[in-house]
Amino acid sequence: MHRGWLYLVAIMDWYSRYVVSWELSVSLGVEFCILALERALMQSSPLIFNTDQGSQFTSKEFTDMLHGSDIRISMDGRGRAMDNIFTERLWRTVKYDEVYLHDYESVRSAKASIKSYISFYNKERLHQSLGYATPSEVYNRKSRRDNSESSGLLMPSSTSKLSDQGISNYNMVLK
Repeated sequence: MHRGWLYLVAIMDWYSRYVVSWELSVSLGVEFCILALERALMQSSPLIFNTDQGSQFTSKEFTDMLHGSDIRISMDGRGRAMDNIFTERLWRTVKYDEVYLHDYESVRSAKASIKSYISFYNKERLHQSLGYATPSEVYNRKSRRDNSESSGLLMPSSTSKLSDQGISNYNMVLK
């Protein structure tokens, strides 16, 4: 991005590595996280939802939405990036396979490019840990087996700050 910051939130099914929902924002408010959560809950209703301790995920609006859907909340320990390793791995993959390779001229171009990449990640990118299947194949197979009621899987969430500065916990660089 030529100027400014972008924040990315992703909601992922841990079992399949499938990105159920994601959203991009120019500010780190709770609104874009709630939008991603609403979209995710239209597709799946997990028993447990895991997040980091960001203010967006500890906000009353966000936690009320989870409690209202009878979803238990699990939060990572402070400074414990390994608690959310699957989402951390997603951030690394998005950075090296997408973000570092593009010079986004606008939020709109960043969003379109990231949308295309996440579609590729879900539907085409093979994962060794999934027996060389795609996240979509594993997620849909699991959903059919569970009759789409409640997968009971952990769905982690975290935000990633896209900037031209550097990398720290839950941050991603966007040039």
